Amino acid sequence: MKRILYSIIFVLLFISQQMYAQWENTGTVTADSVSVVWKPSMDISMRLDLSDLYIKPDQSVEIIPLLQGSKDTVQLPRILVNGRVRHLIYKREGEAGHADYLRVVRRHNGTAQYIDYSTWVVAEKWMDGAKLALITDLCGCGWRSLADRQMTLAEVKAPKYEPLLAYIAPMKEEVKTREKSGRAYLDFPVNKTNIYPDYRNNPLELWKIRATIDSVRTDPYATITEVSIKGYASPEGSYSNNARLAQGRAATLSEYVRNLYHFDGVRFTVMSEPEDWQGLEERIAVSVLPDKEELLAIIRNPRLADPDEREQVLKRLNKGEPYRYLLQNIYPALRHSDYVVKYTIRNFTVEEAKVLLYTDPRQLSLDEMYRVAKTYEAGSKEFNAVFEISVRLYPDDPVSNLNAANTALLRKDPVAAAGYLQKAAPGKEKELAETALKELEKYLKETEQ
Repeated sequence: MKRILYSIIFVLLFISQQMYAQWENTGTVTADSVSVVWKPSMDISMRLDLSDLYIKPDQSVEIIPLLQGSKDTVQLPRILVNGRVRHLIYKREGEAGHADYLRVVRRHNGTAQYIDYSTWVVAEKWMDGAKLALITDLCGCGWRSLADRQMTLAEVKAPKYEPLLAYIAPMKEEVKTREKSGRAYLDFPVNKTNIYPDYRNNPLELWKIRATIDSVRTDPYATITEVSIKGYASPEGSYSNNARLAQGRAATLSEYVRNLYHFDGVRFTVMSEPEDWQGLEERIAVSVLPDKEELLAIIRNPRLADPDEREQVLKRLNKGEPYRYLLQNIYPALRHSDYVVKYTIRNFTVEEAKVLLYTDPRQLSLDEMYRVAKTYEAGSKEFNAVFEISVRLYPDDPVSNLNAANTALLRKDPVAAAGYLQKAAPGKEKELAETALKELEKYLKETEQ
């Protein structure tokens, strides 16, 4: 009899446990189609799968998404899932007390059920590397108590800027030719071509010429190949006499320089411009003379091709007052001697070039600088510095501008990159850089706080 009684009690206990279990909230919410798009506002979306979730008719379950970093955590808007009875109460009472929830839905136990979830938060730096997690709060305990039961859905990554760039190797200079130039305003007695070293301001002007030549002669890497001198006279007086003076004074100066040094194998070139009308036009154009436009019209008149006739017209303008001003204030600067010192520089090894890059970079060719850059990791501080120096030395070179644009893109400087690209060499390399520039501008816009 006792055995039968125990059996009945056991069966009743088993049935009661099963019934109790049936009325407990059970299951787990999963997610798919998870998307985290980092913009100035981070867009988060997913599809929540409630199919495994069982909710007692009179109870609710919270679905809590989280953004969890190493130090900070942000709770995203929650979803409230009601049982059948609880949802009827919610409908009757209205939305009061449920404003904190993104959505409130009813669970249909035992059926496949999905919810589309979408929200956004302001992107912050700490979120880079954070995890998007999901907690199904079956007991109403709160996410902090259930932190160890969270489901990781995705890792948050800030947008990365990794441009595809291509550098151009400059053409190799077999012979590195350079030049230094200057302008001397020597004083000559009227109608004379002889140089008087101590006459008026001549000591200073002759020193300028010697200083230019000496700067090349004392360079251990340089060899002077040519010295050219071009003499100019001002327009007053006859053109024929000015031609004689300009040529004679240039020849005299050339001989003077030749006698200062013992040049071996150096070519001397002498040229002249009888009257510096171009210089006159340029100086008048930037002046504030009241007769400026009339003076320029005379100089630019194609019917006044003869320089002597042109000068006579200038003399007659407004009773000769503008011409007297020109004689006194502008014509002296038109009597000058331009000089050019041409030279070659020997080639350097990479190790030598690395030193000269920061001590005397003008000694280097673009090719030598490029070979130095290739010894460093692309994008490194040293690598970028080479191309910055090269573009400063060769600001109009299309290759140096293309390479400098690439370094500007790597350091995320769109303004500098755009400026360099205007002068960059056309081709696929430039097209890649232009694409990278657009990507950079988009990246900076999306990541700005």
